[in-house]
Amino acid sequence: MKIEIDTHSHTLVSGHAYNTIREMAHMAAEKGFRGLAITEHAPKMPGSVGLYYFQNLRVVPREMYGIQLLFGAELNIMDREGTIDLPESLVEELDISIASIHPPCFDGERTREVITETYLNVMKKDCVDIIGHPDDGRFPVDYERFVKTAKDTGTLLEVNNGSLNPEGFRKNTKENSKRMLEYCKEYEAMVVLGTDAHVDVSIGDYRYVTEVLEETHFPEELIANTSLEKLVSCLKHSRKHNR
Repeated sequence: MKIEIDTHSHTLVSGHAYNTIREMAHMAAEKGFRGLAITEHAPKMPGSVGLYYFQNLRVVPREMYGIQLLFGAELNIMDREGTIDLPESLVEELDISIASIHPPCFDGERTREVITETYLNVMKKDCVDIIGHPDDGRFPVDYERFVKTAKDTGTLLEVNNGSLNPEGFRKNTKENSKRMLEYCKEYEAMVVLGTDAHVDVSIGDYRYVTEVLEETHFPEELIANTSLEKLVSCLKHSRKHNR
């Protein structure tokens, strides 16, 4: 299996990453990718960029070193209602969007019922393409309801290599990812494989993702980023702009 585009990466403007756009694109080219999504943390993440950064992304070239670049955001999910920290009208103008729960930003109970409802509300938004790292045991999820709603709304679910790193800070990520993938097989829900790269050498490093895919015998046809064209066709952004 070959992955043609890494769907989750950050540059130094996110505040805790270490490379420029050009450096990230250059590394993606060196590793033989066709595309790379640059998904900076949205403004409520401490140390990240503000609103104007995302408003001005139209000025950045969409190709460098032969790499097709998608510019978007990793949105912070703020509360039970699924509020995100950029205007939805602006998010719709980006190339791609991920919505994730991060401890510094989420204001709500962390019960299974509340977190599941939170994700379901977010997935109903037309501007949200991907749910980022929904594997963190600190935010428990009813994965069957979660996956069924992802299928119904056309939302992609991320298998996050950074989360699966045994030295990572999220809890029970391998167990939770495997549970999610089993339901994805049952309901034929699409996933993306994201590295969550915060440094250029992490682009395309799927060593931990590969392990859970093999252990769950996950079918390649349910992985959206095995080709650049397939990934783009699966994005809500693409479907909306092609109407």
